Amino acid sequence: MNFKNKCLLSLAALATLGGGVQLRAQEKLEPTGEMPILAWHGIPAEETTVERFRELKEAGFTHNFSFYGTAEQVAKALDVARKVGIKQIITCAELRSEPEKTVARFKNHPALAGYFLRDEPLCSDFAALGEWAKRIRAADDDHFCYLNLFPTGPQEHFDALGAKDYRDYVSRFDKEVPLQFLSFDHYPVTYDGLKAEWYENLEEFADEARKAGKDFWAFALATAHGPYPVPTMAMLRLQMYSNLAYGAQGLQYFTYWTPAGDSHWDFQFGPIGLDGKRTEAYDRVKAMNEELRNLSGVFVGAKVNWVRHTGPRIPRKTVRLTALPEPVKVLETEGTGAVVSQLENGGRTFLVIVNRDYLESMKLTFYAGPSVKRILKDGSIVPSDAYKGVMEVDPGDAVIYMW
Repeated sequence: MNFKNKCLLSLAALATLGGGVQLRAQEKLEPTGEMPILAWHGIPAEETTVERFRELKEAGFTHNFSFYGTAEQVAKALDVARKVGIKQIITCAELRSEPEKTVARFKNHPALAGYFLRDEPLCSDFAALGEWAKRIRAADDDHFCYLNLFPTGPQEHFDALGAKDYRDYVSRFDKEVPLQFLSFDHYPVTYDGLKAEWYENLEEFADEARKAGKDFWAFALATAHGPYPVPTMAMLRLQMYSNLAYGAQGLQYFTYWTPAGDSHWDFQFGPIGLDGKRTEAYDRVKAMNEELRNLSGVFVGAKVNWVRHTGPRIPRKTVRLTALPEPVKVLETEGTGAVVSQLENGGRTFLVIVNRDYLESMKLTFYAGPSVKRILKDGSIVPSDAYKGVMEVDPGDAVIYMW
């Protein structure tokens, strides 16, 4: 079978797939757990109130990370978070200077999720971070230690990190700093377009996490600054569904509360603005998180079988789709192309198709056998041929099938 840029089926075989059916949601996909959704640079210490934490929860966040200066600020935030049902990743000066004593104080708090070490370390930082993490985990191994790794970049970036290449950076970190999962930050959408290295980064990071036998967490950008625009729904969807297609088991937004800007970053517009008021980014993040919650049965606990790409040109260091799983008869895309991921979860197989273009819709032609169902955005399950033929996939959006 000649696939080239799309997967084809003979017209005779297409004719055997039957006519359309009445669109009717037969059942809902049951959730398999709660996906951690983290507000990075969340509610400031001076805004630690039940109202602010409830506002965070209403936007669909499950976890908050804020920079607290003292253990007393941490204690207050944990108590408020408990009232609302938010988990906290904590940090303060005492966690660094007196880790055992600080961990002993907070480890039994029901709102505690984990301990923040630092952001974006160099290889030269790994040894000290590893010792610190071991001290924390010796005092409390029921909660995780957490930090984000740098994204990929050019060779001079790796030279500055002290690594041969990106895989070397991630694998050395995993060996030297014993954390329960891996996390990295990469913001791919700029005023100039989508970064060419983003999917390469997802490929390598997801693969290194798999080799380590660990889950990974990934980001979407929620706050405009520097070269990064105010996120549209399409931008958020592209980032989050691509992260999930590669197997992310924790999702994060940078940032929730807009940081005070400086001459370098010039933070200007996040979900909660510099004036403390909600912006349209808040509404978009809230809508995105509702979609993610409805689709938890697809992604929470899922294992990736493979990830492929379609289109006239596929991102560098990715793999082109050249074969289809058995129940699928036709999968054709027109436009920039798609991420196509096969996941296993709860004894079911899912096929996730993400439009890689955050500006233009994508034409998708999909035909499959009768065992294949489609999962709608509210979690409803309908026959796949309810949408038989050519459909429009919105910019950055995902279509999900199940059998």
